[in-house]
Amino acid sequence: MEKGTNDGATVRLPPPVPYLAAVLAGWGLDRFLLPLPLSISPPLRVTGATIFILLGLAALASAGRLFKQRDQNPTPWSPTTLIISTGIYRLTRNPMYLGLSLIQVGLAIAMSSLWVLALLPPVLLVIYATAIRHEESYLERKFGNSYLDYKRSVRRWI
Repeated sequence: MEKGTNDGATVRLPPPVPYLAAVLAGWGLDRFLLPLPLSISPPLRVTGATIFILLGLAALASAGRLFKQRDQNPTPWSPTTLIISTGIYRLTRNPMYLGLSLIQVGLAIAMSSLWVLALLPPVLLVIYATAIRHEESYLERKFGNSYLDYKRSVRRWI
């Protein structure tokens, strides 16, 4: 990119915001409008919630560690100098969004809230519209065939 231009994806909404909004909205819908509990026994609920939340945190930590090792800023609107394609990035192009999604599933289970779970697909649409498509467009412009090859070889989610 030329000096003085904005080298970064045009992501304007911090990606954790839609996930947080969905969890809060689901909680509010459960509490004040129409409770839709998940029919899961308490021991299974604790186990399931723990597994999903830990998997989500592990995905976030793994991606964050790779960014730190390569001296990259993980915020999606920051410039990047390379495509990270090792570690968890060999399995998914979006481990941070996957991690946040797994955490939302874990919280839905912990809260026994079908609302929180049902709000995940709309969150994924918002994440695609506000972040992923902008990031992919930026990376295609910046890295060309290198990114396109990576994109063809690694799925967006899993």
